[in-house]
Amino acid sequence: MTDDIELAEQEQELPEEIAEKKKKGTLRTGYTTGTTATAATKAALLALITGKPADRVTVSLPKNKTATLAVAWTRPEGAGVTCAAIKDGGDDPDVTHGAEICSTVSFSGSAGQISVDGGRGVGRVTKPGLGLEIGRAAINSTPMSMLVQAVEEAAPEQLKTRGIQVVISVPKGEELAKKTDNPRLGIMGGISILGTTGIVLPYSTASFAASIRQSLDVAIAMGADTAVLTTGGRSEDFAKALFRDLPEHSFVQMGDFSGYSVKQCADKNMRRVIIAGFIGKLTKMAMGVKQTHVRGSHVNMEFMAQLAEQCGAPASVISEIKQANTARHAGEMVVRHNVAGYFDLLCKKVFEQMRDHSKGKLDLEIIMFEFDGRILARFPARH
Repeated sequence: MTDDIELAEQEQELPEEIAEKKKKGTLRTGYTTGTTATAATKAALLALITGKPADRVTVSLPKNKTATLAVAWTRPEGAGVTCAAIKDGGDDPDVTHGAEICSTVSFSGSAGQISVDGGRGVGRVTKPGLGLEIGRAAINSTPMSMLVQAVEEAAPEQLKTRGIQVVISVPKGEELAKKTDNPRLGIMGGISILGTTGIVLPYSTASFAASIRQSLDVAIAMGADTAVLTTGGRSEDFAKALFRDLPEHSFVQMGDFSGYSVKQCADKNMRRVIIAGFIGKLTKMAMGVKQTHVRGSHVNMEFMAQLAEQCGAPASVISEIKQANTARHAGEMVVRHNVAGYFDLLCKKVFEQMRDHSKGKLDLEIIMFEFDGRILARFPARH
C-alpha cells in the first residue's frame, strides 16, 4: 500500500500556477534556514579574515552537494563581523521565506574550538523529546554540522591558534515563531534552524510529517501516554476545552494526515488516541481516506446517504442527502430531519477505519464537534 505521505506528495491539490509548474517540472527549489545560516556564517568569517565583504559564498551541503547563496549585507560588529543572507524557500510556501538570517563571527576561546549558539530570534529548547539539550539554541544536528564544516573550510589556518565563535540570529524570528509549532514544542523565543538536506523541495509534505513526529516525540518525552489529534486550530481549541486535564503537549494538529498520525501513535506505543474534528474531515476518514486533502478525496454523498439509510431514514431524506453540496450541508439535513444515530454511526465508522490502520494497538476515541463547539457524537459512547 502506498504510504500516506507518498500519496500526498503525488496528489496534493495545489494552486493552479504551482500545479502547472509542477506538471512542467519547473518548480523552483529553495534552501533551508540551516543552509542560509551557514552561508551567512561563512561570509562573515571570510570578511573577518580578509577584511573584504563577499557578494556570494558557496557552502557545503549533506551528501557532497554545494550551494551558492547571495550575501545581503556585511558590517563590523565589535570585534567581529556580522553578515546576513535571505532565506529563499523557492516555490515552497513557508513562514520563514524572505527572512533575514544573520551570523556574527568573532575570534575567541582556545585554539581549534568552534562555538555555535543562537542569538535574538533563534528559539531555545525548554522541553525534552527534540533531540536537543534543554536550554540550548534550537539548531538541529544537520545545520550544526554544516556550520562547523563551514568554519573549518574557511579558517583552517586560524583554527590552529584561535577559537571561533558563531552566533546565529533572526531579527524577526520571535514574530515568525508564533506562526509555527515552536511554542507548542517548547521552543521559545524564536524560530528553529532546520534542514536535513539543506534544500527545500517545493510543496513537500515531509516537513508536515516531521512536525507531527516531533510533536509526538515531545509528548512522549514529557511522559504523556495520550494524544489528542485534531484537524486544525478550531477543533483543537474545542478539544482543549473538553480535556482540560491534559497538558498542552498532548494536543497535536494532524491536519489532513489522519492515517499517518494514527500510525505514528501506534508505532511510538502511545496508549490512548482521541481524534477530534468536524463532519467534513471525519466523513472522509469514515470513507477510508487516510490523507484527507488529495485529489479524489471529496466527500461521497452516496456514502453519506447510505449511512442515513442504515439509520432508518425515509427514502425522501436519503434522496435529499445524495444531492447535498458538502458534508456540512448533509449534516444540516440530518439534523433537520432528525435522523437518529447518524453522527454516532459516522464516528463508529471512523473508529473502525483508524483501528484497522493502527492494527488495534490504540485505545481510540472519536469525537465530532458542531461548529459552535458542542459535541455532536463520540464513539465509543461515554455515559
